[in-house]
Amino acid sequence: MIRSMTAFARGEQDTPFGRLACEIRSVNHRYLDLGLRLPETLRGSEAALREQIRARVERGKMECSVRLERPEAGTGLAIDPVSLGEIIAALDEVRAALGTAAADTDPLDVLRWPGVVQEAGMEPEAMAAALQACVSETLARFIAHREREGALLADGLEMRLTTIETITAEIKNEADGLVAALRNRLRERARSLAADLDPSRLEQEVALLAQKADVAEELDRLGAHVAEVRQTLTAGGSVGRRLDFLAQELNREANTLASKATGAAVANRAVDLKVLIEQMREQIQNLE
Repeated sequence: MIRSMTAFARGEQDTPFGRLACEIRSVNHRYLDLGLRLPETLRGSEAALREQIRARVERGKMECSVRLERPEAGTGLAIDPVSLGEIIAALDEVRAALGTAAADTDPLDVLRWPGVVQEAGMEPEAMAAALQACVSETLARFIAHREREGALLADGLEMRLTTIETITAEIKNEADGLVAALRNRLRERARSLAADLDPSRLEQEVALLAQKADVAEELDRLGAHVAEVRQTLTAGGSVGRRLDFLAQELNREANTLASKATGAAVANRAVDLKVLIEQMREQIQNLE
């Protein structure tokens, strides 16, 4: 199943440490641009969360924000002895380097250092597991939203592919009568000039003009690209870049078709093709 790059999801989960609330949103982007906003107490899980999201999302400018609402009563404070020991050791080195110039250390400054003071009862491993579970649930809703929008975009693309096939069939019918139309046009021109046109010369001119105006190859390539777009949509997954390339190829053939058009009908239908393909490109820009 293909996915849109625009989506939003929110999830909440009650834990022994409080209520976790996670929001994930994304818009179009060429690559995956992931921004995380976490409370300081959960900052240690940032790397794991990035890996968790990157494993399931390939493209889009994403923002994932997490809040932790702690109970008002009974939280308390605790000192992390590991962090405190590291800071004391660093302070000893600074004092040794400064010598007599070192000022007395204020214990409050040490307590303000990130990670030294922790809320009581907040075991890092248990908190990390609860965080990953909350993000995983929200991510599942986020991906489901992307898939729903992707299905709508796929329906729109399929509708335009069908219209492209209808137009190419009409152009093919017009092209089939091209040789006869050119022959008649040259005869009318010779008649209006009261000139005798050698039949062999007429056929040579008709063959030359027909060769220049032949659009069979462009029509065949358009059909092949349409079939490839359909196959890519059926395959699903991260198909945005491939579909963007195919849209460029469709546009190239439509431009060539328009430049070769010798009649108003074919020229107008070629313009219709270009409009449809441009609409497809705009939709494809939203796909992962």
